Amino acid sequence: MAAQWQLARARIREIGPVWAQDIAAGRRAVIDAYTPLLAQASTLGYVVERDLAYGPHVRHRLDIYRPEVSAESPAPVVVFVHGGGFVRGDMNANAQIYGNVPRYFARHGCIAVNVEYRLAPEAPFPGGAQDVAAAVRWVRDHVSAYAGQGGADLSRMLLIGHSAGGSHVASYLCDPRVRPAMPEVAGAVLISARLRADVLPDNPNAPGVVAYYGEDPQRYGADAPTAHVDAMPVPAMVVIAEFENPHLDTYALEFCYRLALRDGRAPRFVQVRDHNHTSIVAHLDTGDDSLGREILQFLHEIDPSP
Repeated sequence: MAAQWQLARARIREIGPVWAQDIAAGRRAVIDAYTPLLAQASTLGYVVERDLAYGPHVRHRLDIYRPEVSAESPAPVVVFVHGGGFVRGDMNANAQIYGNVPRYFARHGCIAVNVEYRLAPEAPFPGGAQDVAAAVRWVRDHVSAYAGQGGADLSRMLLIGHSAGGSHVASYLCDPRVRPAMPEVAGAVLISARLRADVLPDNPNAPGVVAYYGEDPQRYGADAPTAHVDAMPVPAMVVIAEFENPHLDTYALEFCYRLALRDGRAPRFVQVRDHNHTSIVAHLDTGDDSLGREILQFLHEIDPSP
């Protein structure tokens, strides 16, 4: 499969210089390139429990992936929240994406959870963050029943959010209107996350920002995650693509800068070369370890002590 993922990555590199000019077409090209490649991955090595309810809404659902052979010791837990511009997206966008993300972590010894959440305008701000909170609490209460003989290590729970999902993750962790009194996860990974709300002319998801954050731009600064970055309670890893959606890389760097000022040292920051806003997660479990190995290293370096 190595030659095939290298070809797919080369295709993404070709798209890269013009990614922002037609993101919809670029996204279709990414899906077309990676879906058949992911379909060739082995279905061995992991077990899936699908469509488990963590709340009353039809979209309050999650899938749990675990290694087929349980380890003797409890496994770390990875929770993934997909993107979609606040108004679209599914945890199983097709038969391969985004299930490839928890599948990758299950293959590497983790209990991995794929989370669905409500969309705007039905669930405006802070609805997505509230759903992340509900899903994390459900996982803490119930995941051990699905973890196999080795069990789940809740002291090593990593929360990952992509795009709008990254915004919801960051708000859940930092915003005083949503965050728990004590951290419920050990660390966070924000992948191509929307950390500021804007409706700039070149923002392809400006309608989604309005649908989620509302019509009043005066609220955007106070409600988007960057307003509360100083409250980040756990180690954070911030990830961007080389070919990113407009402004998201700038907002990610601003988020890192604010954390660095607070802590006196920079947080973990990764720019994934030869990938764009969509392929940055679509490539996981293809054999391309551009990002997966970085996240696993971050997970295993987190100090689980309170």
